[in-house]
Amino acid sequence: MKKLLNLVFITLISIQMMQAQSMFKPYSGQDIGNPKLKGSFQFDEKLQKFTVTGAGYNLWFARDEFYFVSQPVEGDFIISTNLKLIGAGVDPHRKMGLMIRESNAENAVYADAAVHGDGLTSLQYREKTGDNTLEKAAEKKDIPDFVQLERKGKTIIFRISKNGQPLTEIARVELEMGNSVLAGMFVGSHNVDVLEKAEFWNVRIEKPAAEGVDGYQKQSPSRLEILDVETGMREVIYETDAHIEAPNWSRDGKYLIYNSGGKLYKFDLKKRVPELINTGEVVANNNDHGISFDGKMLAISSGTEIDGKNVSAVYTVPVKGGTPSQITPKGPSYWHGWSPDGKWLSYCAERNGVYDVYKIPAEGGTEIQLTTAEGLDDGPEYSPDGKYIYFNSTRTGMMQIWRMKPDGSEQEQVTFDNFQNWFAHPSPDGKQFIMISYPPEVPATSHPHNQRVMLRTMPVDGKEIKVAAFLYGGQGTINVPSWSPDSKRVAFVSYTY
Repeated sequence: MKKLLNLVFITLISIQMMQAQSMFKPYSGQDIGNPKLKGSFQFDEKLQKFTVTGAGYNLWFARDEFYFVSQPVEGDFIISTNLKLIGAGVDPHRKMGLMIRESNAENAVYADAAVHGDGLTSLQYREKTGDNTLEKAAEKKDIPDFVQLERKGKTIIFRISKNGQPLTEIARVELEMGNSVLAGMFVGSHNVDVLEKAEFWNVRIEKPAAEGVDGYQKQSPSRLEILDVETGMREVIYETDAHIEAPNWSRDGKYLIYNSGGKLYKFDLKKRVPELINTGEVVANNNDHGISFDGKMLAISSGTEIDGKNVSAVYTVPVKGGTPSQITPKGPSYWHGWSPDGKWLSYCAERNGVYDVYKIPAEGGTEIQLTTAEGLDDGPEYSPDGKYIYFNSTRTGMMQIWRMKPDGSEQEQVTFDNFQNWFAHPSPDGKQFIMISYPPEVPATSHPHNQRVMLRTMPVDGKEIKVAAFLYGGQGTINVPSWSPDSKRVAFVSYTY
């Protein structure tokens, strides 16, 4: 269920914002089909948002006219974005969206996720060079705020979301295109004498792992991101070829802590450069670590030898670094929560072949078992008022979020949907929690790498769950507490090959 990391060297890859560089490669803009009015694009460095202006008669029949902002991509990939048309518009069939195109020729083979001004949403595609465009439309006209195209072999899949709902597949089509294609954003005005404008943000191109490859077999490059929970805006603050996991946000809001290669790193949010944290001889740290409520101590989980076996144990160490103290005498044990008063640590532990939730005095002592139900119980984290411990459990067959009193009493289910929900992290203001949700086909007892997952928020009063981010990730994305102190933002890691 849990694994230790291999050593990876941290390198800093700066994001060349002045060239509108995103996800390691720069985007470039081009008019397709020589429209009468020329298009353009701008990139807002601070918001990491594209504003695209385009004209052209249409994307239709045997040739196209529009403006295309793209980059070359090879093989299988997923491209996603939030998007919005600007202004009232002139023609109801003005359109924006994402496109995968064989070339910049006006009659090229392509598929697009097209969102029209009147709400028509469709997968448009040209099967052969010079053929007429075909279309598979959504059943109703309702402008989405998030679209996604996935290329998987010859298959192109179009999905959408609106108002924080899970993705819905609109259509898929089989297309013959070369290994290298162009992928990006487009705008067309459907009127040769008019320029139309659209905004695109949270633009991501993600390369999934090869079939069957686990994230520890071939570790993926990483993006450290910050999500504004209210607006949904995501900012990539650091990209690296190394595999990093599980950011914690410091109590003073100035830095993050994450693990990589068995070690822990402090990431200053102003300098944006990682700095190694001294943990002495404890250098097999995994992605279960976190800072005490008073900001002075750090709980870590690291591999060690107990009873002749290499297992994970829980330690504490000053947040600035030092010599760790082993707290759990038994293993495997994986930390997940501090009590607000700093007196207790909560953790997931395997004893006699069963994983349950335990707690132990922060200074060490006798562990106390809190769950005994059949199935896996994991991820125990205290609410900021200390009244509850939130955890995830498979006792109903699906992995769902539960909570209980700190003594293990009054265990009650919190989520009831058809997703595998892990790691509920309550916000510091106590109003909501964020969790990572896997598709239902992922085994309930597993939280693997290399998955299309969601970060979702839920008010603690049980109101509607909403998607905060769609991403490629899973194990290591958000295993531990990662809220900013003001409860406005969350740090997480996404991955791409």
